[in-house]
Amino acid sequence: MYRVRNFLSFMLAFALLFGTATLTSAQSATPTPAAEEEMAEMNIVETAIAAGSFTTLVAAVQAAGLVDTLSGEGPFTVFAPTDDAFAALPAGTIDTLLADPSGALTDILLYHVVVGKALSTDLSDGMTIETVGGGTLTVSISDAGVMINDAMVVTADIKTSNGVIHVIDAVLVPAAEEEMAEGAMAEATPTPAAEEEMAEDAMAEATPTPAAEEEMAEEEMAEGGMAEMNIVETAIDAGAFSTLVAAVDAAGLVETLSGEGPFTVFAPTDDAFAALPDGTIDSLLADPSGALTDVLLYHVVSGKALSTDLSDGMTIETVGGGMLTVSISDGKVMINDAMVVTADVMASNGVIHVIDAVLVPAAEEAAPEATATPAAEEEMHEPEMLPVTGGSATDSTNGLPWAVGLFAAVVAGAVLFFRRRMA
Repeated sequence: MYRVRNFLSFMLAFALLFGTATLTSAQSATPTPAAEEEMAEMNIVETAIAAGSFTTLVAAVQAAGLVDTLSGEGPFTVFAPTDDAFAALPAGTIDTLLADPSGALTDILLYHVVVGKALSTDLSDGMTIETVGGGTLTVSISDAGVMINDAMVVTADIKTSNGVIHVIDAVLVPAAEEEMAEGAMAEATPTPAAEEEMAEDAMAEATPTPAAEEEMAEEEMAEGGMAEMNIVETAIDAGAFSTLVAAVDAAGLVETLSGEGPFTVFAPTDDAFAALPDGTIDSLLADPSGALTDVLLYHVVSGKALSTDLSDGMTIETVGGGMLTVSISDGKVMINDAMVVTADVMASNGVIHVIDAVLVPAAEEAAPEATATPAAEEEMHEPEMLPVTGGSATDSTNGLPWAVGLFAAVVAGAVLFFRRRMA
């Protein structure tokens, strides 16, 4: 319940300021003289988070375990690619990098970092700069602007407490490895058309027909076999959960969701995360062990529940202590307000149901009043089923103290948020 209150206080505060969030983010990337002094009090990582246009970079830095390094004394010069720069990479590139956080991802990130504080006035045409990762960057200065390799500096000299950030419009790739990387990416990353076809084939294999599912279940019971990849590996392999995978990594939940389980995960697609209000992902990533973890655990249920185990009106308790409501109508399955678009994607430690929206604990959502039928009660007591509870007439009275406490938490969260913004 504490997790739910904490998250709701955050969401209310965010909603109250959402009207000015976009303008604030834009101004943060190119600070005014007055704001520049305030931003200089923040380190490189804090400045990147506050800017609001480096969501992917921040997630990558967190996944690679470089937050402490880039928050250290320094000084450092960071050439920071924007979210648009990362989005311009070939499809699947980010997933591939995130799959190797201590290898390929770290190598790419350190290719953007230089020891020392170098302002734009310190750069000269033809200069070469050695990166922390041991690579070399080339500076080109012309009437068109300042280029770092093939990336243009779009905003220079964002000062921080431990260095300076220069914003660039492309992700830097070590020149010596570019050809090899392109070849590997061409092989590992299919074209959009091929990727769509592969995804359809993968989902067709992962979502068997009832007859095939029964046969597979019998084989598994006889052999004790299961899908070879765990939940995290399956999400990475699917290619449609880049943001979810990055968030799980940033929150330190990879090991948990790769564990024995079993778990049932309602997995939002990249499009589902993209539909969130601007700045929401940045705000969540800024609090990986708090708000981000709360949201992610609201999508995870202990136990393995296939679509055939779900029933209309069923309520399910999540790992984070929240409640989900299942609605089934005209063949469509809804989890709260999110639709299940692909069900029963099997993993070695549970099952994934793909949904089209990010689940958010609802402040005023009352537990549904329902009386379980004898058949439903028997199903709810199956040993491998989810911890499911049906609504009852006592839910409304038990919910009163909860609602009062929740309202107090929401108000407190909003006050804290405003104080922080005004600071």
